[in-house]
Amino acid sequence: MNQQRFSNQNVIVTGAGEGIGWEVARQFCREGASALLNDLLPKRAIAAAEAIAEQTGGCCLPAPGDVADIELARGLVARAVEEFGALDVCVCNAGLTSWGDFFSYSPADFERVVNVNLRGTYFLAQAAARQFRAQGGGGRIVLMSSVTGHQAVPYLSAYGMTKAALEMLARNLVLELSPHGITINCVAPGAVITPRNLSDDPDYEAAWAALTPTRQAIHTTDIANAALFLAAPAASQITGQTLVVDGGWSSTSPIPTMDYGRDYAN
Repeated sequence: MNQQRFSNQNVIVTGAGEGIGWEVARQFCREGASALLNDLLPKRAIAAAEAIAEQTGGCCLPAPGDVADIELARGLVARAVEEFGALDVCVCNAGLTSWGDFFSYSPADFERVVNVNLRGTYFLAQAAARQFRAQGGGGRIVLMSSVTGHQAVPYLSAYGMTKAALEMLARNLVLELSPHGITINCVAPGAVITPRNLSDDPDYEAAWAALTPTRQAIHTTDIANAALFLAAPAASQITGQTLVVDGGWSSTSPIPTMDYGRDYAN
């Protein structure tokens, strides 16, 4: 594989302090890009950016903050242009997973998950697209959906709704973005092995591997590979699509025994 597919390109990755976002940012830097790494927590953003720069020898700068804040989302694009001179790719990965019984789910929980997953993504994508249009030459937007936008999972009604909405957003924006050479696509991960998931359940990897048709759990590198593919020149004619990366789980959709009721952010 060409390790410099993104040489001289500049990327924003949100929710990248750990897990999927961290690996996406790391792979971009590994393949020649300069990355602006966003995370909600300042210390985590700084540590993540430093680790990626050290591992890859590339440029990775921290940009902490809550993407649900529209001005922060817009500021990420302005910061990327200020630091790098231009923007080429925006990966809207930040998201909040919120478990809850539909009958008792609160307005506060609903507003928070919608604000992060939809408002934050929508206005960051808008800011990136405006920058791409102003620059000329096109650009790439990658949204992070989920298999829960395709298959029902208990107590994830609000979360699954937001992920399905992101896929519709990508399809709809084909009409407005394509004339400017901008592509927009989604990656829909299945159950991914991340530090957070392993912390919640030490048996997470074995449990999901047993439920996945490939008999292998999904890793962050699998999701990063998909995101980079959609952002690469080879995918220039792919737009408005969702790439499901779940080892075939959504074809069968067995649900393991789970501890519901937790809230956590990407």
